Amino acid sequence: MFTDSHCHLNRLDLTKYDGKLAGAIAAMKAANVNRAMAIMCDIAEYDDIYQIVQQYSDNTLTLGMSVGVHPCEDLAVLESATVERLVEMASADHVWAIGETGLDYYWSDENIQAQQASLTRHVHASQILKKPLVIHTREAKHDTLAVLKAEKAEHGIIHCFTEDWETAKQALDLGLYISFSGIVSFKNAQSLRDAALKVPKDRLLIETDSPYLAPVPKRGKPNEPAYVPYVASCLAELFAMSTEAVAELTTKNFNNLLEQYH
Repeated sequence: MFTDSHCHLNRLDLTKYDGKLAGAIAAMKAANVNRAMAIMCDIAEYDDIYQIVQQYSDNTLTLGMSVGVHPCEDLAVLESATVERLVEMASADHVWAIGETGLDYYWSDENIQAQQASLTRHVHASQILKKPLVIHTREAKHDTLAVLKAEKAEHGIIHCFTEDWETAKQALDLGLYISFSGIVSFKNAQSLRDAALKVPKDRLLIETDSPYLAPVPKRGKPNEPAYVPYVASCLAELFAMSTEAVAELTTKNFNNLLEQYH
């Protein structure tokens, strides 16, 4: 029923599952999370994520992955993600998207030009493969939008959205989807909820970004894909819809995103 559009399955805190990913996978299924995209942040993660996708996909859970380099990676890793390498790694059907890419001036303001160049290369790989971008932006919304506009990016997700409505509107105008994480449920996130109310329902996605940013009532604990229904529940209350309706809506939107150019 639920789709987690962004989780880091190779980075989950598995302490409560005796260190076994199978426990977190079982919890996903018990929570009716039947699809998830495992996000890659470093070229070196490919094999581990691919193995997870292959091992745990079955008739009750569909897993896919992304291919890309996070903007906070060091210079050598950023530069290793050439267009050619991204296209080669991301061509297979189990790779659903390109990223996570983007700009982050909060954690990493030393490699700004390299981040922008990396984002540009990811956009080009996305355009070649006709697969959506997964975009991270933190304290860099103006430059992120400027690069996306300059490179004519129009297919992808602003993941873990935390910006204002004006930023959302510009992303939507490009053709992008907006994905909300557990942050939308935080007590101090009223401005984010106000923005969420304005996002067209057919461009809305949900995610955990696990193991980070667990939603209320799990805030402060390690996050996991089984908690994505709490994000749906928060939005359901906001939209005066049922949680099941939000699950159905966001799953349909994720389908549309993946099938946009197919």
